Amino acid sequence: MQTLNADGIDAAPVWQRPDAFPPAPAGYGWIDAKGRRHACVSRDDLLAAIRDDRDAAIVLVWSPESPRVVIPEELQSATADLIVGRRRRAWDDISDAQDKLRWFGFMLAGLAIYLFYQGWSRGPQGLDSLERVWFGLQVVTGAVSMGITLLMFLIFAFIPYYQARKRIKELEHWTRGDLNAAVPVLRCETWLDLQKSPVTRFMMGLMLLVGIVQLVPGSSMEFAGLYKDRFMAGEWWRLFTAPFLHANLIHFLMNLSALAYLGKRLEVFARWPHLPLVFLLSCFVAGEASAQFVLAPSVGASGGLMGWLGFLLVFESTHTTLVPRSCRRRLVAGLVLTVAIGLVGYQYIDNAAHVGGLLCGMFYAVAVFPKSSTSHRPKSNWVDLIAGSMALLGCTAAAFLTVWLIW
Repeated sequence: MQTLNADGIDAAPVWQRPDAFPPAPAGYGWIDAKGRRHACVSRDDLLAAIRDDRDAAIVLVWSPESPRVVIPEELQSATADLIVGRRRRAWDDISDAQDKLRWFGFMLAGLAIYLFYQGWSRGPQGLDSLERVWFGLQVVTGAVSMGITLLMFLIFAFIPYYQARKRIKELEHWTRGDLNAAVPVLRCETWLDLQKSPVTRFMMGLMLLVGIVQLVPGSSMEFAGLYKDRFMAGEWWRLFTAPFLHANLIHFLMNLSALAYLGKRLEVFARWPHLPLVFLLSCFVAGEASAQFVLAPSVGASGGLMGWLGFLLVFESTHTTLVPRSCRRRLVAGLVLTVAIGLVGYQYIDNAAHVGGLLCGMFYAVAVFPKSSTSHRPKSNWVDLIAGSMALLGCTAAAFLTVWLIW
């Protein structure tokens, strides 16, 4: 059933409308993340597939009960089978995360003991035992290697464990009949995942191009990174070339995954012209903030990505009928995670750039998108299209300039 406003226009957000997903084929079956269809011989066969779905392969399902494919949570009388499958998957994730917690815990403990011993045994002469202990603790807390290991522990072990435990808790609510409350969020996220985002993919391609060139022997970040003395001497273009460079593979992969998630979300909900516009403006402000407060050279797209995050935090908060509240909480969780990472890795993470990019994106959203009660996505006018095209051309030029400078 459709919800119409006073003008007879569908008032439901696009992901909630009956035609949000494709028409259902005959019989029973399910669709995976690549859009491949898997037919089932009966309803029992489909429910068995849902129960055994440990790899989250099932994205949409179909049955004779609905003219359109739906998310598994909307399949009638399938709650018990869903809970079995989701719980099994969550416990698999917990088991895997516990193994990582143990390994990273051993690494942290071993590294801390080694650094403490180095500080205690090789400290300045003339220190008494208590002063040696204090000096050893300072070595442990001040070591970059300790910060990097702690950061890896947080990202690859603790956060996956926390997320899996959170899913177990959500399943407990489902057993009490709260599944219907989760359907809008799951439907919105599934619809979003299935949308095309060509501009986001193009931006990822630019990042990948520069990343590949960085692997070429002889390439150097010195010629395009945000070296503060050279920027202050007039090499302003470093503000736009540094975001396409990355310090190491982990840095690159983290930023690329954030680009894919935030970029697609922004492109689908707010339209593509604002994607390169927010990125370029945020990179500029983030670079200026870094130049003012951080002496060390800086590289990475996190300033522009934080601009996207700040933009989405404001945009989705002012378009409350377009995006479910629980979906917006994921952005807040991303912000909290970024703050935690910045605190842990303050010695080698450019927090000034993060703050500058975040505030720029937030101010952009406030200035361009007033609060709206409509459930429809905003439309792009000719000014947006021209400005967005110029910004996208600027991003392309910056990426190719980066390649030319470092090669």
